[in-house]
Amino acid sequence: MYPRPIPETAIWQRRLYVLAVVIVLLLWLCPLFAIILTSFRTTEDVMGGNLWGWPTGIGVIVNYTDVFTQTPMARYFLNSLIITIPSVIGVLAMSTLAGYVLSRYRFRGNMLIFALFVGGNFLPHQIMMIPVRDLMVQLDLIDTTAALIIFHVAFQTGFATLFMRNFIAALPDELFQAARAEGASPFQTLMHVAIPLVRPALAALAILIFTFIWNDYFWAVVLTVSDSVKPVTAGLANLRGEWVSAWNLISAGTIVVAVPPVVMFFLMQRHFIAGLTMGAVKG
Repeated sequence: MYPRPIPETAIWQRRLYVLAVVIVLLLWLCPLFAIILTSFRTTEDVMGGNLWGWPTGIGVIVNYTDVFTQTPMARYFLNSLIITIPSVIGVLAMSTLAGYVLSRYRFRGNMLIFALFVGGNFLPHQIMMIPVRDLMVQLDLIDTTAALIIFHVAFQTGFATLFMRNFIAALPDELFQAARAEGASPFQTLMHVAIPLVRPALAALAILIFTFIWNDYFWAVVLTVSDSVKPVTAGLANLRGEWVSAWNLISAGTIVVAVPPVVMFFLMQRHFIAGLTMGAVKG
């Protein structure tokens, strides 16, 4: 059941609703504002115990420079890019191929395979921790970026296949019949008919998968040990241990880590919203 809209005549109800939205928004933004403010503080300000008051000095340039020069954050950042970008490309490629086959072709076991893709999304990460780690040890991939790439592609492809299968299934059958009549192969039909039409869905999925993988902490801790391999999420935990009192550096590192998903969203915002709108009107 959806909430009923507030009538235009209920002036006080609408004002209370707006007030409640503003209060919730401010509460939600308070931690972010506190982190940004702390990243502006000087080391002397932090050592003096001024963690919640207005900064007595501004050290924003020094803090954000020291994050990359005094800590291994640059290495962590590069590791995250090495892990995330190939993983996103792999997930998009595999889910598009799987979604195309499962939506456009009927064969024995079609729904069973689709159910396996969907069912994998309901497995908690914790129950897979030991088997996945043991598998990576046996493959001699533990503590490598390849281990994280393989796992993220395998785990995220289930959700992405469900996503892409529903979008491709909603495309008009006449387009595919016309492509077959023109002699196009299944792969040509996918590349020249399906993919151009689901491009907004691919953009929306790319943003979601990028955010999921970039922000992953659990598997970053389970599958990596050395600083030369750890992504930014595990790297921030290391900063907390090594720079226990340098909250200005830790806060600056946190802001740096949060930038790539935000930048990607704004770069692809138009396609993301279009993809969500497409999904809202398809049955």
